Amino acid sequence: MMFFPLIVGFGAAVVAARTTSSPSPTSTAFDSGVPTDAPILGDYSGPLRPQIHFSPPRNFMNDPNGCFLDANGTWHLYYQYNPTDVVAGNQHWGHATSQDLYHWDNQKIAIFPDNQFEQIFSGSAVIDTNNTSDFFPNQTNGVVAIYTLNTNVSQTQNIAFSVDGGYTFTKFSGNPVLALDPPSTQFRDPKVSRIGDNWVMTVSYAQEFTIGIFTSPDLKTWTHASNFSHHGLLGLQYECPGLIEMPVEGSSESLFLLIISINPGAPQGGSITEYFPGTFNGTHFEPVDGAARIADFGKDNYAGQFFYGTDPGNPVFIGWSSNWQYSQVVPTGSLEHWRSSMSLPRKTRLANVTRIGWDLLSTPYNLSSIFTTQLAHKSNIGNGSVEVNYKSVQSGAVYFQANVTNIPPNAIAQGTLNFTFSSSASKEAVKGGFFLGGDTPLWIDRSQTRGFDNPFFTDKFSTNNVITMDADGKAGSFTLEGVIDRSILEVFLDNGRSSATTTFFPTKPLDTLVVAAGGLNANVGVSVTVWGLKDAWLAKTSQDGLVHGNITKTA
Repeated sequence: MMFFPLIVGFGAAVVAARTTSSPSPTSTAFDSGVPTDAPILGDYSGPLRPQIHFSPPRNFMNDPNGCFLDANGTWHLYYQYNPTDVVAGNQHWGHATSQDLYHWDNQKIAIFPDNQFEQIFSGSAVIDTNNTSDFFPNQTNGVVAIYTLNTNVSQTQNIAFSVDGGYTFTKFSGNPVLALDPPSTQFRDPKVSRIGDNWVMTVSYAQEFTIGIFTSPDLKTWTHASNFSHHGLLGLQYECPGLIEMPVEGSSESLFLLIISINPGAPQGGSITEYFPGTFNGTHFEPVDGAARIADFGKDNYAGQFFYGTDPGNPVFIGWSSNWQYSQVVPTGSLEHWRSSMSLPRKTRLANVTRIGWDLLSTPYNLSSIFTTQLAHKSNIGNGSVEVNYKSVQSGAVYFQANVTNIPPNAIAQGTLNFTFSSSASKEAVKGGFFLGGDTPLWIDRSQTRGFDNPFFTDKFSTNNVITMDADGKAGSFTLEGVIDRSILEVFLDNGRSSATTTFFPTKPLDTLVVAAGGLNANVGVSVTVWGLKDAWLAKTSQDGLVHGNITKTA
Protein backbone atom coordinates (compact mmCIF):
# COMPACT_ATOMS: atom_id res chain seq x y z
CA MET A 1 0.00 0.00 0.00
CA MET A 2 1.36 3.40 -0.97
CA PHE A 3 -0.32 6.76 -1.36
CA PHE A 4 2.35 9.01 -2.83
CA PRO A 5 4.08 8.61 -6.19
CA LEU A 6 7.18 7.52 -4.28
CA ILE A 7 7.84 6.98 -0.58
CA VAL A 8 11.39 7.87 0.29
CA GLY A 9 12.82 5.72 3.06
CA PHE A 10 15.34 3.04 3.80
CA GLY A 11 15.50 -0.72 3.93
CA ALA A 12 16.70 -3.07 6.63
CA ALA A 13 18.29 -6.46 6.34
CA VAL A 14 18.11 -7.69 9.93
CA VAL A 15 14.83 -9.33 10.81
CA ALA A 16 13.40 -9.40 14.31
CA ALA A 17 10.54 -11.88 14.57
CA ARG A 18 8.86 -10.84 17.78
CA THR A 19 7.88 -13.55 20.24
CA THR A 20 4.85 -12.72 22.36
CA SER A 21 3.32 -14.19 25.47
CA SER A 22 -0.29 -15.21 25.94
CA PRO A 23 -2.69 -12.59 24.58
CA SER A 24 -3.97 -9.72 26.68
CA PRO A 25 -5.96 -7.92 24.02
CA THR A 26 -6.85 -4.27 24.13
CA SER A 27 -9.05 -2.28 21.81
CA THR A 28 -8.95 1.43 21.11
CA ALA A 29 -10.08 3.60 18.22
CA PHE A 30 -8.80 7.00 17.26
CA ASP A 31 -11.92 9.03 16.56
CA SER A 32 -11.18 11.94 14.24
CA GLY A 33 -14.81 12.61 13.44
CA VAL A 34 -15.20 9.18 11.85
CA PRO A 35 -18.24 7.19 13.06
CA THR A 36 -17.33 4.06 14.98
CA ASP A 37 -20.85 2.71 15.54
CA ALA A 38 -22.38 2.73 12.04
CA PRO A 39 -21.37 2.56 8.36
CA ILE A 40 -20.64 5.77 6.52
CA LEU A 41 -23.51 6.97 4.31
CA GLY A 42 -23.05 6.79 0.55
CA ASP A 43 -24.70 8.37 -2.48
CA TYR A 44 -24.44 5.85 -5.31
CA SER A 45 -26.57 7.73 -7.83
CA GLY A 46 -23.90 9.74 -9.65
CA PRO A 47 -23.49 9.24 -13.41
CA LEU A 48 -19.87 8.10 -12.98
CA ARG A 49 -20.53 5.79 -10.01
CA PRO A 50 -20.19 2.09 -10.94
CA GLN A 51 -23.21 -0.04 -10.11
CA ILE A 52 -21.74 -3.56 -10.11
CA HIS A 53 -18.15 -2.76 -9.15
CA PHE A 54 -17.62 -2.05 -5.47
CA SER A 55 -16.76 1.53 -4.54
CA PRO A 56 -16.63 3.18 -1.10
CA PRO A 57 -19.63 5.06 0.33
CA ARG A 58 -17.67 8.31 0.01
CA ASN A 59 -14.11 9.66 -0.04
CA PHE A 60 -10.96 7.73 -1.01
CA MET A 61 -10.32 4.00 -1.31
CA ASN A 62 -7.35 2.02 -2.58
CA ASP A 63 -5.97 -1.52 -2.01
CA PRO A 64 -8.27 -4.45 -1.22
CA ASN A 65 -7.32 -5.89 2.18
CA GLY A 66 -8.23 -8.92 4.25
CA CYS A 67 -10.37 -10.63 1.62
CA PHE A 68 -11.98 -13.86 2.85
CA LEU A 69 -15.00 -16.11 2.40
CA ASP A 70 -16.59 -17.30 5.64
CA ALA A 71 -18.27 -20.62 6.37
CA ASN A 72 -21.72 -19.08 5.85
CA GLY A 73 -20.93 -18.08 2.28
CA THR A 74 -20.40 -14.40 3.03
CA TRP A 75 -17.60 -12.63 1.17
CA HIS A 76 -15.68 -10.07 3.24
CA LEU A 77 -13.82 -7.23 1.56
CA TYR A 78 -11.74 -4.83 3.61
CA TYR A 79 -9.98 -1.97 1.91
CA GLN A 80 -7.59 0.90 2.40
CA TYR A 81 -9.84 3.81 3.26
CA ASN A 82 -9.59 7.50 4.07
CA PRO A 83 -13.06 8.27 5.48
CA THR A 84 -12.37 12.01 5.76
CA ASP A 85 -11.09 13.12 2.35
CA VAL A 86 -11.04 12.26 -1.35
CA VAL A 87 -7.26 11.76 -1.36
CA ALA A 88 -5.16 9.11 0.38
CA GLY A 89 -4.14 9.52 4.00
CA ASN A 90 -5.66 8.85 7.44
CA GLN A 91 -5.74 5.19 6.45
CA HIS A 92 -8.29 2.84 8.03
CA TRP A 93 -9.67 -0.56 7.03
CA GLY A 94 -13.10 -0.08 5.48
CA HIS A 95 -15.34 -3.13 5.29
CA ALA A 96 -18.11 -4.50 3.07
CA THR A 97 -19.80 -7.89 2.74
CA SER A 98 -21.60 -9.70 -0.06
CA GLN A 99 -23.33 -12.96 -0.90
CA ASP A 100 -22.39 -12.88 -4.60
CA LEU A 101 -19.50 -10.36 -4.90
CA TYR A 102 -21.75 -7.86 -6.71
CA HIS A 103 -24.44 -6.83 -4.20
CA TRP A 104 -22.57 -5.30 -1.27
CA ASP A 105 -23.48 -4.18 2.25
CA ASN A 106 -21.30 -1.41 3.65
CA GLN A 107 -20.26 -2.27 7.20
CA LYS A 108 -18.74 -0.20 9.98
CA ILE A 109 -15.07 0.64 9.60
CA ALA A 110 -13.23 -2.42 10.88
CA ILE A 111 -9.81 -1.20 12.07
CA PHE A 112 -8.87 2.33 13.18
CA PRO A 113 -5.52 3.93 13.96
CA ASP A 114 -5.05 4.68 17.66
CA ASN A 115 -3.82 8.24 17.18
CA GLN A 116 -3.06 10.85 14.56
CA PHE A 117 0.49 9.54 14.10
CA GLU A 118 -0.60 6.08 12.92
CA GLN A 119 -2.12 4.66 9.78
CA ILE A 120 -3.51 1.18 9.19
CA PHE A 121 -1.87 0.09 5.96
CA SER A 122 -2.53 -2.94 3.74
CA GLY A 123 -2.69 -6.54 4.90
CA SER A 124 -4.77 -9.69 4.90
CA ALA A 125 -7.11 -11.79 7.03
CA VAL A 126 -7.44 -15.50 7.78
CA ILE A 127 -9.93 -17.73 9.55
CA ASP A 128 -8.22 -19.45 12.47
CA THR A 129 -10.39 -22.57 12.37
CA ASN A 130 -8.18 -24.59 14.72
CA ASN A 131 -7.49 -21.73 17.16
CA THR A 132 -3.74 -21.81 16.57
CA SER A 133 -3.58 -18.26 17.93
CA ASP A 134 -5.33 -19.12 21.22
CA PHE A 135 -7.65 -16.15 20.66
CA PHE A 136 -10.72 -18.35 20.02
CA PRO A 137 -11.00 -21.14 22.59
CA ASN A 138 -14.69 -21.82 21.94
CA GLN A 139 -15.16 -21.19 18.23
CA THR A 140 -14.01 -22.20 14.77
CA ASN A 141 -14.78 -18.97 12.93
CA GLY A 142 -12.34 -16.58 14.58
CA VAL A 143 -10.79 -14.07 12.17
CA VAL A 144 -7.27 -12.69 12.47
CA ALA A 145 -6.29 -9.60 10.48
CA ILE A 146 -2.62 -9.03 9.72
CA TYR A 147 -1.76 -5.47 8.70
CA THR A 148 1.06 -2.95 8.47
CA LEU A 149 1.08 -0.25 11.13
CA ASN A 150 2.60 2.80 9.47
CA THR A 151 4.19 5.71 11.32
CA ASN A 152 6.71 8.32 10.22
CA VAL A 153 9.56 6.22 11.66
CA SER A 154 8.62 2.61 10.93
CA GLN A 155 6.38 0.05 9.28
CA THR A 156 5.68 -3.05 11.38
CA GLN A 157 3.36 -6.04 11.02
CA ASN A 158 0.54 -6.18 13.56
CA ILE A 159 -2.47 -8.39 14.17
CA ALA A 160 -6.00 -7.91 15.44
CA PHE A 161 -8.62 -10.56 16.10
CA SER A 162 -12.38 -10.78 15.71
CA VAL A 163 -14.69 -13.08 17.66
CA ASP A 164 -17.80 -11.98 15.73
CA GLY A 165 -16.78 -13.20 12.28
CA GLY A 166 -14.85 -10.17 11.09
CA TYR A 167 -17.10 -7.22 11.96
CA THR A 168 -15.21 -5.81 14.95
CA PHE A 169 -11.56 -6.31 15.86
CA THR A 170 -9.41 -6.17 18.96
CA LYS A 171 -5.75 -5.33 18.53
CA PHE A 172 -3.27 -7.77 20.03
CA SER A 173 -1.46 -6.32 23.03
CA GLY A 174 1.78 -8.03 21.95
CA ASN A 175 2.04 -6.08 18.70
CA PRO A 176 4.07 -5.81 16.61
CA VAL A 177 4.41 -9.47 15.74
CA LEU A 178 7.03 -8.74 13.09
CA ALA A 179 9.42 -5.80 12.95
CA LEU A 180 12.84 -4.98 11.53
CA ASP A 181 15.92 -3.97 13.48
CA PRO A 182 16.86 -1.26 12.73
CA PRO A 183 13.34 0.00 11.95
CA SER A 184 12.32 0.55 8.34
CA THR A 185 9.65 2.67 6.67
CA GLN A 186 9.68 0.29 3.69
CA PHE A 187 8.44 -3.01 5.14
CA ARG A 188 4.76 -3.65 4.42
CA ASP A 189 1.71 -5.41 3.00
CA PRO A 190 1.64 -8.84 4.73
CA LYS A 191 -0.39 -11.55 2.96
CA VAL A 192 -0.92 -14.68 5.05
CA SER A 193 -2.19 -18.10 3.96
CA ARG A 194 -2.40 -21.54 5.52
CA ILE A 195 -0.02 -23.79 3.59
CA GLY A 196 0.52 -27.28 4.97
CA ASP A 197 0.92 -27.18 8.75
CA ASN A 198 2.06 -23.55 8.94
CA TRP A 199 0.89 -20.04 8.41
CA VAL A 200 2.96 -18.48 5.63
CA MET A 201 3.42 -14.73 5.22
CA THR A 202 4.75 -12.86 2.23
CA VAL A 203 5.75 -9.28 3.01
CA SER A 204 7.54 -6.63 0.99
CA TYR A 205 10.91 -5.03 1.66
CA ALA A 206 9.66 -2.45 -0.78
CA GLN A 207 12.70 -0.57 -2.03
CA GLU A 208 15.05 -3.53 -1.71
CA PHE A 209 12.99 -5.38 -4.36
CA THR A 210 12.62 -8.30 -1.98
CA ILE A 211 9.68 -10.39 -0.83
CA GLY A 212 10.30 -11.95 2.56
CA ILE A 213 8.70 -15.31 3.32
CA PHE A 214 7.97 -16.04 6.99
CA THR A 215 6.31 -18.96 8.75
CA SER A 216 4.40 -19.20 12.01
CA PRO A 217 2.55 -21.86 14.01
CA ASP A 218 0.25 -19.36 15.75
CA LEU A 219 0.13 -16.04 13.81
CA LYS A 220 2.03 -14.35 16.66
CA THR A 221 5.57 -15.72 16.40
CA TRP A 222 7.15 -15.47 12.96
CA THR A 223 10.36 -17.04 11.63
CA HIS A 224 12.14 -15.84 8.52
CA ALA A 225 12.28 -18.66 5.94
CA SER A 226 13.63 -17.15 2.72
CA ASN A 227 13.67 -14.18 0.38
CA PHE A 228 12.56 -13.76 -3.23
CA SER A 229 14.60 -10.89 -4.66
CA HIS A 230 15.09 -8.91 -7.87
CA HIS A 231 12.81 -10.94 -10.11
CA GLY A 232 10.74 -9.74 -13.02
CA LEU A 233 10.05 -6.06 -13.55
CA LEU A 234 11.33 -4.06 -10.60
CA GLY A 235 9.71 -0.67 -11.10
CA LEU A 236 10.89 1.45 -8.19
CA GLN A 237 9.49 -0.74 -5.43
CA TYR A 238 7.69 -3.99 -4.68
CA GLU A 239 4.31 -3.91 -2.91
CA CYS A 240 1.34 -6.13 -2.01
CA PRO A 241 2.76 -9.64 -2.54
CA GLY A 242 0.66 -12.77 -2.31
CA LEU A 243 1.34 -16.51 -2.53
CA ILE A 244 -1.38 -19.03 -3.39
CA GLU A 245 -1.72 -22.55 -4.72
CA MET A 246 -3.26 -22.31 -8.17
CA PRO A 247 -5.08 -24.96 -10.22
CA VAL A 248 -3.80 -25.80 -13.68
CA GLU A 249 -6.38 -25.80 -16.48
CA GLY A 250 -7.21 -29.29 -17.71
CA SER A 251 -5.09 -31.01 -15.09
CA SER A 252 -5.35 -32.40 -11.57
CA GLU A 253 -1.96 -30.82 -10.85
CA SER A 254 -1.38 -27.40 -9.37
CA LEU A 255 1.38 -24.81 -9.14
CA PHE A 256 1.97 -21.96 -6.76
CA LEU A 257 1.56 -18.37 -7.87
CA LEU A 258 3.42 -15.39 -6.43
CA ILE A 259 2.00 -11.97 -7.26
CA ILE A 260 3.87 -8.70 -6.75
CA SER A 261 2.60 -5.18 -7.38
CA ILE A 262 5.14 -2.65 -8.62
CA ASN A 263 4.83 1.11 -8.35
CA PRO A 264 5.94 3.36 -9.89
CA GLY A 265 7.67 2.10 -12.99
CA ALA A 266 5.14 -0.22 -14.62
CA PRO A 267 5.47 -0.71 -18.40
CA GLN A 268 2.28 1.28 -18.96
CA GLY A 269 3.38 3.85 -16.40
CA GLY A 270 2.60 4.05 -12.70
CA SER A 271 1.38 0.88 -11.00
CA ILE A 272 0.59 -2.67 -12.12
CA THR A 273 0.72 -6.29 -10.89
CA GLU A 274 3.07 -9.00 -12.15
CA TYR A 275 3.01 -12.72 -11.38
CA PHE A 276 5.31 -15.73 -11.19
CA PRO A 277 4.16 -19.36 -11.50
CA GLY A 278 6.38 -21.76 -9.59
CA THR A 279 6.82 -24.27 -6.79
CA PHE A 280 6.81 -23.80 -3.03
CA ASN A 281 8.22 -26.30 -0.54
CA GLY A 282 6.95 -24.62 2.60
CA THR A 283 9.87 -22.21 2.94
CA HIS A 284 11.19 -21.34 -0.52
CA PHE A 285 9.45 -20.25 -3.72
CA GLU A 286 11.07 -21.14 -7.05
CA PRO A 287 9.64 -19.64 -10.28
CA VAL A 288 9.30 -21.85 -13.35
CA ASP A 289 11.41 -19.43 -15.39
CA GLY A 290 12.76 -15.91 -15.43
CA ALA A 291 9.91 -14.32 -17.36
CA ALA A 292 8.00 -11.27 -16.10
CA ARG A 293 4.29 -11.70 -16.68
CA ILE A 294 1.80 -8.86 -16.34
CA ALA A 295 -1.63 -9.66 -14.87
CA ASP A 296 -3.54 -7.00 -16.83
CA PHE A 297 -2.59 -5.03 -19.93
CA GLY A 298 -4.72 -2.03 -19.00
CA LYS A 299 -3.55 0.62 -16.59
CA ASP A 300 -6.08 0.30 -13.78
CA ASN A 301 -5.62 -2.95 -11.88
CA TYR A 302 -3.29 -2.85 -8.89
CA ALA A 303 -2.61 -4.39 -5.47
CA GLY A 304 -4.96 -7.30 -6.11
CA GLN A 305 -5.64 -10.01 -3.56
CA PHE A 306 -7.00 -13.55 -3.52
CA PHE A 307 -9.86 -14.34 -1.13
CA TYR A 308 -8.87 -16.60 1.75
CA GLY A 309 -11.22 -19.53 2.47
CA THR A 310 -12.30 -20.40 -1.06
CA ASP A 311 -12.23 -23.90 -2.50
CA PRO A 312 -8.54 -24.55 -3.38
CA GLY A 313 -9.60 -25.35 -6.94
CA ASN A 314 -11.46 -22.06 -7.41
CA PRO A 315 -9.35 -19.06 -6.35
CA VAL A 316 -11.05 -15.67 -6.65
CA PHE A 317 -9.15 -12.43 -7.19
CA ILE A 318 -10.07 -8.74 -6.87
CA GLY A 319 -7.95 -5.65 -7.52
CA TRP A 320 -7.97 -1.89 -7.06
CA SER A 321 -9.09 -0.25 -10.30
CA SER A 322 -6.93 2.83 -10.46
CA ASN A 323 -3.35 3.95 -10.93
CA TRP A 324 -1.26 5.98 -8.50
CA GLN A 325 -0.29 8.36 -11.31
CA TYR A 326 -3.76 9.91 -11.28
CA SER A 327 -5.90 8.17 -8.63
CA GLN A 328 -6.04 11.24 -6.40
CA VAL A 329 -7.13 13.68 -9.09
CA VAL A 330 -9.76 11.80 -11.12
CA PRO A 331 -13.00 13.85 -11.37
CA THR A 332 -15.24 11.60 -9.27
CA GLY A 333 -13.73 13.24 -6.17
CA SER A 334 -14.84 16.76 -6.98
CA LEU A 335 -18.06 15.81 -8.77
CA GLU A 336 -19.42 12.94 -6.64
CA HIS A 337 -17.22 12.89 -3.48
CA TRP A 338 -15.73 9.40 -3.92
CA ARG A 339 -12.65 8.01 -5.63
CA SER A 340 -11.75 4.53 -6.88
CA SER A 341 -13.54 1.24 -7.35
CA MET A 342 -12.54 -2.38 -7.22
CA SER A 343 -12.25 -4.58 -10.30
CA LEU A 344 -14.74 -7.28 -11.10
CA PRO A 345 -14.12 -10.35 -8.97
CA ARG A 346 -12.31 -12.86 -11.15
CA LYS A 347 -12.02 -16.63 -11.39
CA THR A 348 -8.40 -17.57 -11.95
CA ARG A 349 -6.30 -20.57 -12.97
CA LEU A 350 -3.02 -21.25 -14.73
CA ALA A 351 -2.62 -22.73 -18.21
CA ASN A 352 0.43 -23.59 -20.28
CA VAL A 353 -1.02 -22.48 -23.61
CA THR A 354 1.41 -20.11 -25.30
CA ARG A 355 4.83 -20.15 -26.88
CA ILE A 356 6.23 -18.37 -23.82
CA GLY A 357 4.77 -20.80 -21.30
CA TRP A 358 2.35 -20.14 -18.48
CA ASP A 359 -0.59 -17.74 -18.50
CA LEU A 360 -2.79 -16.65 -15.62
CA LEU A 361 -6.33 -17.05 -16.95
CA SER A 362 -8.71 -14.47 -15.51
CA THR A 363 -12.46 -14.26 -16.22
CA PRO A 364 -15.41 -12.58 -14.47
CA TYR A 365 -16.74 -14.40 -11.45
CA ASN A 366 -20.28 -15.77 -11.94
CA LEU A 367 -22.36 -12.87 -13.32
CA SER A 368 -25.69 -14.70 -13.26
CA SER A 369 -27.02 -12.82 -10.21
CA ILE A 370 -26.80 -9.48 -12.03
CA PHE A 371 -28.04 -10.36 -15.52
CA THR A 372 -31.33 -8.63 -16.40
CA THR A 373 -32.61 -8.33 -19.95
CA GLN A 374 -30.93 -9.91 -22.94
CA LEU A 375 -30.52 -6.92 -25.24
CA ALA A 376 -29.28 -8.77 -28.32
CA HIS A 377 -28.36 -12.18 -29.60
CA LYS A 378 -27.07 -12.80 -33.12
CA SER A 379 -25.90 -16.28 -34.05
CA ASN A 380 -23.66 -14.96 -36.83
CA ILE A 381 -23.05 -11.35 -37.84
CA GLY A 382 -20.47 -12.41 -40.45
CA ASN A 383 -18.74 -9.33 -41.78
CA GLY A 384 -21.51 -7.19 -40.35
CA SER A 385 -22.46 -5.53 -37.07
CA VAL A 386 -25.00 -5.39 -34.28
CA GLU A 387 -26.04 -2.16 -32.55
CA VAL A 388 -27.63 -2.01 -29.09
CA ASN A 389 -29.11 1.07 -27.44
CA TYR A 390 -28.99 0.42 -23.70
CA LYS A 391 -30.27 3.78 -22.49
CA SER A 392 -33.16 1.98 -20.76
CA VAL A 393 -30.79 -0.10 -18.62
CA GLN A 394 -30.94 1.76 -15.31
CA SER A 395 -27.52 0.68 -14.14
CA GLY A 396 -25.76 1.83 -17.29
CA ALA A 397 -23.88 -1.46 -17.05
CA VAL A 398 -23.72 -3.99 -19.90
CA TYR A 399 -22.07 -7.35 -20.55
CA PHE A 400 -21.20 -8.46 -24.08
CA GLN A 401 -19.71 -11.63 -25.52
CA ALA A 402 -18.49 -12.34 -29.04
CA ASN A 403 -17.50 -15.88 -30.07
CA VAL A 404 -15.38 -16.21 -33.20
CA THR A 405 -15.10 -19.68 -34.73
CA ASN A 406 -13.54 -21.50 -37.68
CA ILE A 407 -10.51 -19.21 -37.82
CA PRO A 408 -7.82 -20.36 -40.27
CA PRO A 409 -4.14 -20.53 -39.22
CA ASN A 410 -2.50 -17.21 -38.36
CA ALA A 411 -0.54 -17.15 -41.58
CA ILE A 412 -3.70 -16.64 -43.62
CA ALA A 413 -6.19 -15.33 -41.02
CA GLN A 414 -7.39 -11.80 -41.58
CA GLY A 415 -10.04 -9.33 -40.51
CA THR A 416 -11.09 -7.44 -37.40
CA LEU A 417 -13.61 -7.63 -34.58
CA ASN A 418 -14.28 -4.27 -32.92
CA PHE A 419 -16.58 -2.90 -30.25
CA THR A 420 -17.55 0.71 -29.51
CA PHE A 421 -19.43 2.07 -26.49
CA SER A 422 -20.60 5.61 -27.22
CA SER A 423 -22.79 8.42 -25.94
CA SER A 424 -25.74 9.45 -28.09
CA ALA A 425 -25.64 12.87 -26.39
CA SER A 426 -21.96 13.80 -26.60
CA LYS A 427 -20.56 11.28 -29.14
CA GLU A 428 -17.82 10.36 -26.67
CA ALA A 429 -16.68 6.74 -26.92
CA VAL A 430 -14.59 3.94 -25.48
CA LYS A 431 -13.63 1.30 -27.99
CA GLY A 432 -11.48 -1.73 -28.56
CA GLY A 433 -10.90 -4.58 -30.94
CA PHE A 434 -8.91 -7.48 -32.24
CA PHE A 435 -6.89 -8.08 -35.39
CA LEU A 436 -6.80 -11.65 -36.65
CA GLY A 437 -3.57 -13.04 -38.05
CA GLY A 438 0.05 -12.45 -37.14
CA ASP A 439 0.47 -11.37 -33.55
CA THR A 440 -3.29 -10.74 -33.29
CA PRO A 441 -3.17 -7.67 -31.03
CA LEU A 442 -6.09 -6.73 -28.79
CA TRP A 443 -6.40 -2.99 -28.24
CA ILE A 444 -8.35 -0.58 -26.03
CA ASP A 445 -8.83 3.16 -26.66
CA ARG A 446 -10.27 5.58 -24.07
CA SER A 447 -9.06 8.74 -25.79
CA GLN A 448 -12.52 9.80 -26.98
CA THR A 449 -13.88 10.65 -23.53
CA ARG A 450 -13.54 14.25 -22.38
CA GLY A 451 -14.26 14.31 -18.65
CA PHE A 452 -10.64 14.04 -17.50
CA ASP A 453 -7.37 15.33 -18.88
CA ASN A 454 -4.06 14.36 -17.31
CA PRO A 455 -0.62 13.74 -18.85
CA PHE A 456 -0.40 10.32 -17.16
CA PHE A 457 -3.89 9.19 -18.18
CA THR A 458 -2.53 7.13 -21.09
CA ASP A 459 -5.34 6.60 -23.54
CA LYS A 460 -4.43 3.49 -25.60
CA PHE A 461 -3.30 -0.02 -24.67
CA SER A 462 -2.68 -3.24 -26.54
CA THR A 463 -1.37 -6.77 -26.11
CA ASN A 464 -0.44 -9.65 -28.38
CA ASN A 465 -2.25 -12.98 -28.23
CA VAL A 466 -1.90 -15.98 -30.54
CA ILE A 467 -5.18 -17.76 -31.31
CA THR A 468 -5.43 -21.24 -29.81
CA MET A 469 -5.64 -23.65 -32.73
CA ASP A 470 -7.64 -26.86 -32.68
CA ALA A 471 -5.71 -30.12 -32.37
CA ASP A 472 -5.58 -30.60 -36.12
CA GLY A 473 -4.12 -27.13 -36.58
CA LYS A 474 -6.75 -26.24 -39.18
CA ALA A 475 -9.15 -24.03 -37.27
CA GLY A 476 -9.17 -21.83 -34.22
CA SER A 477 -11.62 -19.95 -32.05
CA PHE A 478 -11.71 -17.38 -29.29
CA THR A 479 -14.13 -15.52 -27.07
CA LEU A 480 -14.02 -11.78 -26.44
CA GLU A 481 -16.16 -10.64 -23.52
CA GLY A 482 -16.44 -7.43 -21.58
CA VAL A 483 -18.28 -5.45 -18.94
CA ILE A 484 -18.81 -1.70 -19.00
CA ASP A 485 -20.05 -0.02 -15.84
CA ARG A 486 -20.51 3.76 -16.26
CA SER A 487 -16.83 4.70 -15.77
CA ILE A 488 -14.95 1.41 -15.94
CA LEU A 489 -14.43 -1.15 -18.70
CA GLU A 490 -12.98 -4.66 -18.36
CA VAL A 491 -12.35 -6.97 -21.30
CA PHE A 492 -11.28 -10.62 -21.41
CA LEU A 493 -9.90 -12.42 -24.44
CA ASP A 494 -9.72 -16.14 -25.20
CA ASN A 495 -11.14 -17.42 -21.91
CA GLY A 496 -9.11 -14.92 -19.93
CA ARG A 497 -5.64 -15.37 -21.41
CA SER A 498 -5.50 -11.58 -21.75
CA SER A 499 -7.47 -9.04 -19.76
CA ALA A 500 -7.58 -5.28 -19.47
CA THR A 501 -9.05 -2.94 -16.87
CA THR A 502 -9.47 0.70 -17.74
CA THR A 503 -11.30 3.60 -16.16
CA PHE A 504 -12.66 6.51 -18.18
CA PHE A 505 -14.65 9.64 -17.43
CA PRO A 506 -17.20 10.83 -20.00
CA THR A 507 -19.08 14.09 -19.71
CA LYS A 508 -22.31 12.30 -20.68
CA PRO A 509 -23.32 8.68 -20.04
CA LEU A 510 -22.42 6.08 -22.65
CA ASP A 511 -25.57 4.35 -23.88
CA THR A 512 -24.91 2.62 -27.23
CA LEU A 513 -22.86 -0.45 -28.12
CA VAL A 514 -21.81 -1.50 -31.61
CA VAL A 515 -20.01 -4.80 -32.23
CA ALA A 516 -18.70 -5.08 -35.79
CA ALA A 517 -16.62 -7.52 -37.81
CA GLY A 518 -14.95 -6.85 -41.15
CA GLY A 519 -12.58 -8.44 -43.61
CA LEU A 520 -12.88 -11.90 -42.06
CA ASN A 521 -12.01 -15.02 -44.04
CA ALA A 522 -14.86 -16.92 -45.62
CA ASN A 523 -16.67 -19.30 -43.24
CA VAL A 524 -15.49 -17.53 -40.08
CA GLY A 525 -18.46 -17.19 -37.73
CA VAL A 526 -19.11 -14.43 -35.17
CA SER A 527 -21.92 -14.77 -32.64
CA VAL A 528 -22.76 -11.83 -30.36
CA THR A 529 -24.77 -11.70 -27.14
CA VAL A 530 -25.44 -8.59 -25.04
CA TRP A 531 -27.03 -8.43 -21.59
CA GLY A 532 -28.08 -5.51 -19.43
CA LEU A 533 -26.83 -5.75 -15.86
CA LYS A 534 -28.67 -4.93 -12.64
CA ASP A 535 -28.21 -1.83 -10.55
CA ALA A 536 -26.71 -3.63 -7.55
CA TRP A 537 -27.04 -0.61 -5.24
CA LEU A 538 -30.69 0.13 -6.01
CA ALA A 539 -32.15 -2.27 -3.44
CA LYS A 540 -29.74 -0.88 -0.82
CA THR A 541 -30.87 2.72 -1.34
CA SER A 542 -33.23 4.28 1.22
CA GLN A 543 -36.00 6.79 0.52
CA ASP A 544 -33.56 9.62 1.19
CA GLY A 545 -31.51 8.47 -1.80
CA LEU A 546 -28.59 7.28 0.34
CA VAL A 547 -27.13 3.86 1.05
CA HIS A 548 -26.99 3.52 4.84
CA GLY A 549 -25.22 0.16 4.97
CA ASN A 550 -25.72 -2.53 7.58
CA ILE A 551 -26.92 -0.73 10.71
CA THR A 552 -28.27 -3.85 12.43
CA LYS A 553 -25.06 -5.84 12.90
CA THR A 554 -23.88 -5.83 16.51
CA ALA A 555 -20.62 -6.98 17.98
